[in-house]
Amino acid sequence: MKETQFNRSNGTNRTFGFSDAQPGKLRRNAALLGAAVAGVLLAAHQAAAGGIFVIAMENHNFVQPNPTSNPQQIFGNPAAPFINSLITPGNSNAVQVSYATKYFNAGKGEHPSEPNYVWAEAGSDFGVHTDADPRAANGNTFYDNVIHLTAQLDAAGVSWKNYQEDVQLSASPTNSASGTNAPTPNPFYGTTQFNYAVKHNPMAFFTDSAIKNVYPLAQLLVDLSSNTTARYNWITPNQFNDAHSALTGGFTYNGTLFTGDQSSIAQGDNFLAQIIPQIMASKAYQDNGAIIIWWDETEQGDDATFTIPEILISPLAKGNAFASTVEMNHSSDIKTIEELFGLPSINNTIPLAETNVDGGYNNVATVNDLSDLFVNGTIPAAPSFSVIRGPFVTNSFTDRVMELVAIKNTGETPAPAPLFLVLDNLSANATLADSGGLKTTVLAPLGSPYVSVPVGDGDDVLRPHGVRLVNLEFLNPGAGAISYDTRVLSVTPTP
Repeated sequence: MKETQFNRSNGTNRTFGFSDAQPGKLRRNAALLGAAVAGVLLAAHQAAAGGIFVIAMENHNFVQPNPTSNPQQIFGNPAAPFINSLITPGNSNAVQVSYATKYFNAGKGEHPSEPNYVWAEAGSDFGVHTDADPRAANGNTFYDNVIHLTAQLDAAGVSWKNYQEDVQLSASPTNSASGTNAPTPNPFYGTTQFNYAVKHNPMAFFTDSAIKNVYPLAQLLVDLSSNTTARYNWITPNQFNDAHSALTGGFTYNGTLFTGDQSSIAQGDNFLAQIIPQIMASKAYQDNGAIIIWWDETEQGDDATFTIPEILISPLAKGNAFASTVEMNHSSDIKTIEELFGLPSINNTIPLAETNVDGGYNNVATVNDLSDLFVNGTIPAAPSFSVIRGPFVTNSFTDRVMELVAIKNTGETPAPAPLFLVLDNLSANATLADSGGLKTTVLAPLGSPYVSVPVGDGDDVLRPHGVRLVNLEFLNPGAGAISYDTRVLSVTPTP
């Protein structure tokens, strides 16, 4: 039975304030992953583990060619003192912080906001670029039957919650709502202006998660204090607190009145300066949890001179404002979550035109994860495989060419199902046929045939040093030499 936690009432109203509580002792010798199966633990040695908290911010580059153009960049901005303190080595706020210096747009032309939020949930925007609420007439409700992150979490029994500020002032989580007459002043900026935008709610575009596990932001503080947050928590501030829109009349921050875009930045910085210490003071964070401050898209350009802020706060971060130079994007976040919870990689089709800044696909299975932001060993290394091919043998009765292939897990990480043996650059004289009833098709968008690899002894895991056999059959009418290259992928394929 589907449970819905959305409630239009204001619910518990607590004042968000800066907490003096300090995070507990760092446990840097622990790992976030305890097992690569459903129900994995964030800390391998504990029966209970901390949570992952993603805070979604809006519409500002980390760096850009002109730092003060509109909108202005975050790095070094006087309206963002808290954010900049997080990425300043030696600052007390930076002790448990790492950040990315090469976090790029999810794809060329990946605008406006909404497709980036959809990408954060599904590893693709499916070619739809709009900010409209999810409606059939808007063409953005076709995500009903695709694999996405929270559906994977549900299937694996991993809890998740979706905190949306001002959602309680809307008729439904799938309807945006804004105005100037909220029942009570906003606890962060003190006015009754409100602005809930569905375009910033990634789960709202998928039928099985649209109205599930949705909570007003005030519930987050209740859950933090009662230790009832989920393993995965998505947090979207309203459009004033996420730095998207300026408040009417501007915003006074640390004694300075900011207006226009600088007001938006100051509002977002003020929000983070209050909410992050609240999360860090919780058991869910201190028990090897993680906070990811995530921004949606680049502004004014999609090339490598425009980067997006991506900040990690965790007891398991490398810390002291460690600056990673590894290239990352929104698919990197999905890949990391999937690795932590032992889930197969999403592989929804990415439109051909939406390549990353280096011209390659941002496929979740192949991008860099966020492991460079954590201490070594925190994020498990992806399984590695060897492929050993036997001789070609022609079946005299069917004229099909047979080949027995062995796939071995040569790494130290268990490889969960599904696994696929992909045949790249298959010679034109041969066609891969069904082998033993195994499905063959095209792995979009790579264009290579693949076959499923049988996995596991009842637990759907190919363990380290384990071997599985696949019998390939080829149609080869011309009897010419057959050649191909191999890859082994753990993905959820889309034909």
